[in-house]
Amino acid sequence: MAKQFITKEGLEKLKEDLNYLKTEKRQEISRRIQAAKELGDLSENAEYSEAKEQQALNEGRVAEMEETLKNAETIDDRHSRSDIVNIGSTIKVKNGENERVLTIVGSNEANPSEGKISNETPLAMSFLGHKVNDKVEVETPKGEVAYLILNIS
Repeated sequence: MAKQFITKEGLEKLKEDLNYLKTEKRQEISRRIQAAKELGDLSENAEYSEAKEQQALNEGRVAEMEETLKNAETIDDRHSRSDIVNIGSTIKVKNGENERVLTIVGSNEANPSEGKISNETPLAMSFLGHKVNDKVEVETPKGEVAYLILNIS
């Protein structure tokens, strides 16, 4: 797995979520499995089957999160110089009359509705390495779109 860039806040949230899945969620699923076993015949026990499926999904998510943590590189000041767009930068861009504020984050923290875009997207990759007042052309499914970088923080 390649390096996974993540903010300090994102790293803390990932650790909290992992801890929850490994403790509370596992215990909850274990109780559900035990209760379903007490109902009798497991071959026709929908509650047991559902609980085992939830257990498998939870363990898969735990493994995925542990792999992410193993390959995580925290975005810090080395990555977020304010004069060049990099992972961790928050940028204000203009497209025609429209202005947007975008933060370039690792793929695990991406949330376009909050303006957080993954460093792996074509949009973010187009901005990386550019400075204020640079015009950036981005290839989109609807054609090429031009952006002007107004501010980097």
